[in-house]
Amino acid sequence: MDQAVTARPIHILLVEDNTADIRLTQEALKDAKVFNHLSIVQDGEQALDFLFKRGQYTQVSTPDLILLDLNLPRIDGREVLQEIKRQDKLLRIPVVVLTTSGADEDILRSYNLHANCYVTKPVEFDQFMQIIHSIESFWLSIVKLPPEDDAN
Repeated sequence: MDQAVTARPIHILLVEDNTADIRLTQEALKDAKVFNHLSIVQDGEQALDFLFKRGQYTQVSTPDLILLDLNLPRIDGREVLQEIKRQDKLLRIPVVVLTTSGADEDILRSYNLHANCYVTKPVEFDQFMQIIHSIESFWLSIVKLPPEDDAN
C-alpha cells in the first residue's frame, strides 16, 4: 500500500489514564505511515476541556480522531462520548473506544452513544501493538476523515 499523503498531520487525541498504555500507543504510532500529532489527556474532565478548548487547552486544534478509554477518573469515558456526540462541532470526529472492558453492556452503550468502533485492549504487548497499528492503518490511511473545520 502506498504511503498516504495528507496536506496536514492527522491530530489524534488519546484519552487514557494508564501510563503503560499511553507509552505503548505512542510507540506504535511513532512508526505510523501517516504523519500524526498525538495529544494526550488522562481523565474525562481534561478530555472535555481539551475538546471545548477551556483552561490550558484554549490554543489546541480540534482532533481528527479520538482514542477513548471508558474507565477514566473524574468523568467517565461514557459521559465523554455522550458529550462529544451531543455537540454539533464535535459529533463528526470519529471516536474509537479503546478499553479493557469486553462487557456486552459497555459495547452496546458505546454504540448507542455513536462510537465509531469499539476495540477491547489485549493484555499481551504484541497484540496491543498490532491493534494500534490496525487502528492507525484503517483510520489514518484508508478512511477519509471529515475536513478540518476552521470555525473550531
